[in-house]
Amino acid sequence: MYQSFIGLEVHIHLLTKTKVFCGCKQNFGDGPNTNVCPVCLGYPGVLPALNVEAMRMGCTVARALGCTIPPKTWFDRKQYFYPDMTKNYQISQFHQPLGQDGLVTIEGRGIQKTVRIKECHLEEDAGKMIHAGTASLLDYNRAGYALLEIVTEPDMESGEEAELFIRQLRRTVRYLGVCDGNMEEGSLRADANVSINTPGAGLGRKVEIKNLNSSRFVKLGLNYEIKRQAGLLDEGKMVVQETRLWNENRDQTEPMRTKENAQDYRYFPEPDLPVFVPDAAFLRRVEEGVCELPLARVKRFIAEYGLGEENADALCDEKAFADYYEDAVVKALAEGLAKPEAAAKVANLLLGDVKHILAKAGADPATIGDTKLTPARLASLVVMTAQGAVSAKNAKQVLAAVFDEDKDPPAIIKERGWEQMTDPAQIGEAVDGVLAAEAATLADARSAKAAGNEKRAKTLTAYLAGKVIAATGGRADPGVVGRLLGERV
Repeated sequence: MYQSFIGLEVHIHLLTKTKVFCGCKQNFGDGPNTNVCPVCLGYPGVLPALNVEAMRMGCTVARALGCTIPPKTWFDRKQYFYPDMTKNYQISQFHQPLGQDGLVTIEGRGIQKTVRIKECHLEEDAGKMIHAGTASLLDYNRAGYALLEIVTEPDMESGEEAELFIRQLRRTVRYLGVCDGNMEEGSLRADANVSINTPGAGLGRKVEIKNLNSSRFVKLGLNYEIKRQAGLLDEGKMVVQETRLWNENRDQTEPMRTKENAQDYRYFPEPDLPVFVPDAAFLRRVEEGVCELPLARVKRFIAEYGLGEENADALCDEKAFADYYEDAVVKALAEGLAKPEAAAKVANLLLGDVKHILAKAGADPATIGDTKLTPARLASLVVMTAQGAVSAKNAKQVLAAVFDEDKDPPAIIKERGWEQMTDPAQIGEAVDGVLAAEAATLADARSAKAAGNEKRAKTLTAYLAGKVIAATGGRADPGVVGRLLGERV
């Protein structure tokens, strides 16, 4: 039995318009080597200039992770040969990173754990290598991207915990509006450090798994590596300190290179950039950028709206979606619906039919605010359904019509003649017509009821109720239909 120690180094591309030390565009997907200049290509004699917006975004993430921003911070040169970074060093932070000594709690899937954040530091990204047969092609567009690295202490113990940390961090940076979190595009990627040892003996020999581009691969790679290292120790062998890659086709880690130590990089202060001293105005902007974070919002939704944990978590997955939900609930309350009913019905409609319509259209739930279904329109439909002005079945059709026709629900309901039918006399005519047409079913239901076979009687009555509602175009109030059938069966 061994104890596992996992620390993560998560890299996120900050959503600045330009690179961190030059004016070139940051834009994924542009043609190779189109967003480059003498600075990011490392020409002799050029000087970098700090993108202050990148520094602000980095500090905002640091504060959201509970880090302290030091009175002054500066950049260092990291001496290392990068085939995809022409100047053969990287401008990074080592001695005084912008965020230090943070603390976050991860929760979900039966896990609750506090993870210490060692530091957050700002640096420039390298370019991209494309291997084609025996040739390697280089695209320097990404070289110089504003990259924030978040380094945790080795507080996690399983791949599942590390996966949850990545998922929660991705939500956080998307909430803050500083990173799109698209792991498939490399906007968020992770290196994982893992060691095992006998309980109480402290850290073992560390192995790094490099460039994991999905939270699932983080989990799989770490769990595989823990098992691999345990096998070595069981055989009396030594774990080699090295860097490994995750082979997703073979579901295993594979050696890449021996692991470097900090002294191998020969850090020294970057001579071409001055020390950065955040003033009061800068720090105020940083604090203003820290919003209510996803985990806190989930807990508030549960407490304030009486939602279940699963629904609250789904609603809070995207900040725009959660904002939309709260706006719609407020508007439903303004129209007279009680808070518990408004909260539940809006949540059910959003997570059910609305998400289905968005998925069918290939739209991201985060874009719901850009659709024709405004929070006011959703609230109006919820209230009308709750008050019996339209049936649940027709409400689904109204919802689809709002997306297609850009009209308010009351107007659509009136145009289509979808107002709910509540008059017992009018519904009674439909009931009588169905019972006449379904005489055999009616007789069977009455026989079952007389024989005390309540289950069959209910099944047959439900069948007749469906026929009545269908005969009225879905407009008949189900409660009235049920009462009238109860009197006749």
